[in-house]
Amino acid sequence: MARHIEDYALIGDLRTAGLVGVDGAIDWLLLPRFDSPAVFAALLGHADHGRWSLAPVEPSHSGKRQYRPETLILETDWTTADGAVRVTDFMVPGSSTPVVVRIVDGLVGSVTMRTQFVPRMTYGRDVPLWRRSVDGRLIAASGEDELWLDGDVALRAADGSSTADFVIGAGERITFTLTYAATDVASRVVPDVALADTEAFWTEWVGRSTYAGPWVEEVNQSLIVLKALTYAPTGSIVAAATTSLPEQIGGSRNWDYRYAWLRDATFTLYAFIGAGFLEEAEAWRDWLVRSVIDSPSDPQIMYAIDGAEHVPEQTLDWLPGYEGSSPVRVGNAAAIQHQNDVWGEVLDILLAVREAGIPATAEQEKIEHALLDQIERHWQEPDHGLWEVRGPCRHFVHSKVLAWVGVDRAIRIRSLAHQGTDESRELERLEAMRRTIALEICDRGYHSGRQAYTQSYGSPKLDAAVLLMPRYGFTSWDDPHMVATVNTIQRCLTDQGLVQRYLVSDDGNNVDGVPGGEGTFLAASFWLVDALHGIGRTDEAVEMFERLLSLRNDVGLLSEEYDPTTGRHLGNTPQAFSHASVVTTALTLSAAADSGRGSSAAPAEPFTDVA
Repeated sequence: MARHIEDYALIGDLRTAGLVGVDGAIDWLLLPRFDSPAVFAALLGHADHGRWSLAPVEPSHSGKRQYRPETLILETDWTTADGAVRVTDFMVPGSSTPVVVRIVDGLVGSVTMRTQFVPRMTYGRDVPLWRRSVDGRLIAASGEDELWLDGDVALRAADGSSTADFVIGAGERITFTLTYAATDVASRVVPDVALADTEAFWTEWVGRSTYAGPWVEEVNQSLIVLKALTYAPTGSIVAAATTSLPEQIGGSRNWDYRYAWLRDATFTLYAFIGAGFLEEAEAWRDWLVRSVIDSPSDPQIMYAIDGAEHVPEQTLDWLPGYEGSSPVRVGNAAAIQHQNDVWGEVLDILLAVREAGIPATAEQEKIEHALLDQIERHWQEPDHGLWEVRGPCRHFVHSKVLAWVGVDRAIRIRSLAHQGTDESRELERLEAMRRTIALEICDRGYHSGRQAYTQSYGSPKLDAAVLLMPRYGFTSWDDPHMVATVNTIQRCLTDQGLVQRYLVSDDGNNVDGVPGGEGTFLAASFWLVDALHGIGRTDEAVEMFERLLSLRNDVGLLSEEYDPTTGRHLGNTPQAFSHASVVTTALTLSAAADSGRGSSAAPAEPFTDVA
């Protein structure tokens, strides 16, 4: 059985990723890219579904586990009665093919170690065939996929696995490398050189961050996670490194997040831009252009990491799921949903990319016009909304706000792109549309009895997404309706102080079309921090922010959700939404600290006319 979700650490190379447990086992590894079938899938089943363990033979404990400072290089120290060792795990960014490196260093005394390599291709289903290369390297092959295992000790292959016991003394080093190859000879990697190159890559990259506030270590760690979730060959950004980790243990809310959501990416890009990483923003913009340019008038809400549109959802019946949480899903049916907020979010980030100094391309302008056209034609229609409900479409308030955002950003883009050009009639038309949307939201989106903007028109149900309204400029934080909304959400949509996306169950009926419940949503909890700061309660906001940071696991990772009763992480991990929120909230609070603004400060801005 897999460990707790928070017991895992991430390794990755900007093309794919794996998870290493506190017990020294890699229980999840995707080769050769994020959306490839796992070659180790014990995370979603049992050890015989594939894993690679490396730990002391005798009873021991992991006394310390950390990432090497400002890197994604994992170091785990083991202590036994006979001595101590350190295991260093990482993947190598920029290598010609994915490579996992595991280094064992003897620290004290003499320790007997054991490694067991149990690959199972196709998400734990297929047992590979074994052979040795002419130079003695062990090869596990299934179809076109080959895993080449090198080690400084002899490995015995039998019964679908390869095992070795070895003794390591103080000052000694034993290394292993796992290289992916597709019916080709895998080049050898020199572990010490790979370690130095990987450390240099990460420290140089994160060293370019412009953030200098009070949470530098936490922000840098989240930036590294976000970078690790980018797919370097195209510039796309995945929502998480896993599939089917449950939002409720034993439940069926299990989704595949190894794809490129346009919405999720915009939150990540704001984190990158805010910290000075413009290359990532430009790379994503270029990926977006390539992905949607053939059908800019009908963009999907998500794509495969290479821009492919087809990501059909299916279940893997041979996997029992994480702690029995089934079904295990690959692909995601949300790709074909109507989520009307996405057009506004993309226009919002494309404006931010322009304002950051990245020149627009002709293709970008074509897409911007197409997105605006989508809003004009469809903003009055119901949709599945931000949370991708699998129930009936509704007039979600958040989706309507993002329609307003899209029109507003289109107006501002025209101001940037056509200065001195007479577009008065077109601007007047867009301004009228923006005003119409705003008036409808104010009239139908605010529920006076609930004292809040609610989830959908006419409904008293709350939704954390409306906390974003001032962030997008639709209204100001000192708007009485917004202050009331923040207070209502804090009072009625929290569990032990952490925010739920919405109440999934209402009188026994699930409002989103999926059975079961879920934990608190971490990104939404950060949104409440921003909201508390926005309405002038900054001391309380900082306190909540510090609490959220304390929920990170021992190596600084956050998943999608959190159960405040059990203290367990829930959902896919590590989650870009959560880590982007760490960065953007830190930027917001740090700016307030720099300006000397505290909890007694005046409202951030005067009310902005939504028209």
